[in-house]
Amino acid sequence: MPTYYKLVRDRIPDIIRMNGQKLEYRRINGDEFIREAKKKLNEEMKEYLEAQNSEQAVEELADLVELIYCLAEKHGYSKSELEAIRLEKSERRGSFQEGWFLETVGEE
Repeated sequence: MPTYYKLVRDRIPDIIRMNGQKLEYRRINGDEFIREAKKKLNEEMKEYLEAQNSEQAVEELADLVELIYCLAEKHGYSKSELEAIRLEKSERRGSFQEGWFLETVGEE
């Protein structure tokens, strides 16, 4: 039986069971959840970076957003509060839409 030891989406145990496979799993929370979610963010980011086309890239971005929403809630913030923080920061410091690439900073 392969071993995974990683955070998975909520319905994955049911899907595995429906496919007639046995599994072992447990619910995690608190600091353990945060730690494992951070590992999952790295995994999903790696998959995004390795995506071969836009469709694959967007699928991985969706996974990243799902994890980000979940982590925000674990830190005590709702999706709407996270969005409000994002908007405020965007207004204050800008977004990334224009593609500015900083090369050097120094005295004139």
